[in-house]
Amino acid sequence: DWWQGFHSSPLNALIETAQANNTDIAAATARIQQAEAQARISSASLLPSINGGGGTSRSVSRSTAGDHTISDTVDASLSASYQLDLFGANRADVVSAEAAAQFSRFDREAVALTIVSDVAETYFQSLQYYARLDVARRNLVNAERVMTFIEARVTNGAATQLDLAQQRAAVAVQRAVLPSLELQARQLESNLGILLGTGPSDLMRKSPGLMAITPPRITPGLASELLLRRPDIQAAESRLMAANADIGAARAAFFPSLNLSTSYTRSGASLPAAFDPAHMAYNLASSLTQPIFRGGALNAGVDLAQARREELIQAYRKSVLSAFSDVDKSFAALRRTTEQERLQIIAAQQARIAFDLAEARLRAGAIDLLTVLDAQRNLNSAEDQVVQIRFARLQATISLFRALGGGWQLPSRSTEASAQ
Repeated sequence: DWWQGFHSSPLNALIETAQANNTDIAAATARIQQAEAQARISSASLLPSINGGGGTSRSVSRSTAGDHTISDTVDASLSASYQLDLFGANRADVVSAEAAAQFSRFDREAVALTIVSDVAETYFQSLQYYARLDVARRNLVNAERVMTFIEARVTNGAATQLDLAQQRAAVAVQRAVLPSLELQARQLESNLGILLGTGPSDLMRKSPGLMAITPPRITPGLASELLLRRPDIQAAESRLMAANADIGAARAAFFPSLNLSTSYTRSGASLPAAFDPAHMAYNLASSLTQPIFRGGALNAGVDLAQARREELIQAYRKSVLSAFSDVDKSFAALRRTTEQERLQIIAAQQARIAFDLAEARLRAGAIDLLTVLDAQRNLNSAEDQVVQIRFARLQATISLFRALGGGWQLPSRSTEASAQ
């Protein structure tokens, strides 16, 4: 439950909905059920097969005198067969199927981690555009206030039409930003609805806002062993286990197979007569099959299984290397965005002071409009950048959780001391 570290009730509700209704998670769960069923099918080869049967028949015979005779026959049979797993072929198939089932479980965890991360990221990104929209509207109010002042000065002959046109252009530019931000926020709401599996949600409008969400504090001392619990690494390991079992099954195909079978049959004119020992017949047989010539198919099967294992070994190595790279990049992004946000907040504060001073001096007639326009642009950009960097910081935090396979809890000092 790593997302609860953001202390956002709407986010918790969104993720809970996604976990229950997301179509990708549901499909991954169905794949688990398929793999588990296949494992049970493979396990059945280790047990004998028993079949039972029964039937009735009636025959009518006529004599030359016109008489006819009716005879009824009742049959009951029971048969059993069993293949001795002398060289572990069946057992290898079972191990392979169980590893495939385990892979499906880890694959589902990987899908769930991705979906939860995407929900959090899409939610924060949507809040980012709503926050940028608030910044743009607030700065539009500032620009309109300046424009009203300049219009009054033009009326009094203290300012020119050029000054008014420049400020009106600045107001128009600020207004033109609003539809684009609103559109992007709505599009992200639709994307979030797909992740939730329920359609668009209005939960984000109940949020206190992006700037009220603080990323959880990441403490140092994380062990690299955390990477081993990443679902993609565990899934790659399960695939490798299945490939090793497939090699065993391919090699066992070179050896003979021994089958045992028995059958038990009774028949009679009626059901009680069918179970009379006098009408009993049984059969016990065994067969030994040894492959002699398959045109190289058996050798090719072993080579194929070995090549497949080598491919999965390289895939496993790549998963581990990618995991270290993901964590390194996420840590670097988190450190940089945290420092960048601190500096950008200072820049926005100074831009606000500069704009307030410029507006005051413009009203006093001490400076020209160009200085105010520059102060307006700087304030708009600085405050907008604060919001974007806050989202980048939240995004880096989500990426770190995803890179580590979820949340973690550091051992306490007492636990470390007892372990030493």
